[in-house]
Amino acid sequence: MPLTDGTHAELTNFRPEMPAPQDFDAFWDQTLAEARALGGAVKTDRVTEQHLLRTVEVDDVRFPGWNGEPVAAWLLRPRDAEGPLPVVVTYIGYTGGRGLPTDHLFWSAAGYAQLVVDSRGQGHDTPDQNAGGGPQWAKGFMTRGIDSPENYYYRRLITDCVRAVDAVGELPGLDPERVIVAGGSQGGGLTIAVAGLTEVAAALPDVPFLCHFRRAAEVCGEGPYVELAEYLRWHSRHGVEPAFATLSYFDGVHFAQRATAPALFSVGLMDPICPPSTVYAAFNHYAGEDRTMTVWPFADHGGGHGSNSVAQLAWLRDRGLVPTT
Repeated sequence: MPLTDGTHAELTNFRPEMPAPQDFDAFWDQTLAEARALGGAVKTDRVTEQHLLRTVEVDDVRFPGWNGEPVAAWLLRPRDAEGPLPVVVTYIGYTGGRGLPTDHLFWSAAGYAQLVVDSRGQGHDTPDQNAGGGPQWAKGFMTRGIDSPENYYYRRLITDCVRAVDAVGELPGLDPERVIVAGGSQGGGLTIAVAGLTEVAAALPDVPFLCHFRRAAEVCGEGPYVELAEYLRWHSRHGVEPAFATLSYFDGVHFAQRATAPALFSVGLMDPICPPSTVYAAFNHYAGEDRTMTVWPFADHGGGHGSNSVAQLAWLRDRGLVPTT
C-alpha cells in the first residue's frame, strides 16, 4: 500500500468517534467470569527432546481457556535462571500457531521467560471445538460465528488469551506482577484486547490487526480484512449492520479505551494488510498515559522486523521491566 491512507500528520490525529456497545463491559465481564468459574489445572511437561538447546529450558503447557478447554503453549526460560522472571506472554499472527520452541528464542536470550500461546483452530495443538453457529461464507476466521457476539470466533480466542495471563500465577519461576503481553498482527490485536480486559505490566502490540473493522474492510485490498468485504458483498441486503454490530464487541479501539498499562505500538506506513489508520485509531484511543508509537515509514506489514525487537527491549529497560542479574 503506498502512502494513500493519510499523511503521517493526518494519521497522528486520526481519532474516529467510535462508541462501544452499551453492554460491552458486561459482555466481557460475563464471558471471562464464566470461563474462570470452570476452573481447571495448569499442566506442564518438560520437553526433553529440546536438550540440544543448551541455554533454554522448555515446558509444554496446557492451561484452561474458553469453556475450560485446554489451550497449548510453550514456556521458555533461560536455563538455571533464578526467578521470579518477568514473562512475555506472546500471541500469534493470523492462521499461525505456537509452532516449535526453536521458533521463539529471542526473549529467553534476553533473560525473560516467554509463554507462547497457541491460537485455537489456527495452530495444530488447540482445536476450536465450538466453531460457532450462524451463516459462514468467507474463508478463514473473520466471519466465523459473525451472526452474534456470543458465537463469534474471537470471543473464544480472546478468552483463551486472557486466561493465559491468569495461568502465569500457577507457573513456576514467573513473576505475575511483571507480565508483558506482546504480538504482531493478529497477535498485536489480541495484545490490545488483553490489556483492556485484565491487568498487565506492559503491552507490545506490533502492527496490530483487529482494529477499526469498518475502516479496514473499506480500504484493504489484501489480507484477512478482505474476508469481511467478501462476506458482506454476499450478505449486503440484511447483513452489513448486524455484522458490524457483532464486530464492535471485538474491536481493538474499544479495548484500547479501557487499557491503562504502558504500551509500545508499532506501525508500517505502507502496510496493506493492517492499514496505518486502523492502528492509529486504536493508539489514539489508548487510555494509558504512557503510550508510544514506533513508526516505520516505508514498511509494509513486516513493520520494523528485527529492529522492532531491539526497540522493544530498550523501551522495557527504560521502564524497569528487565530480568534481574
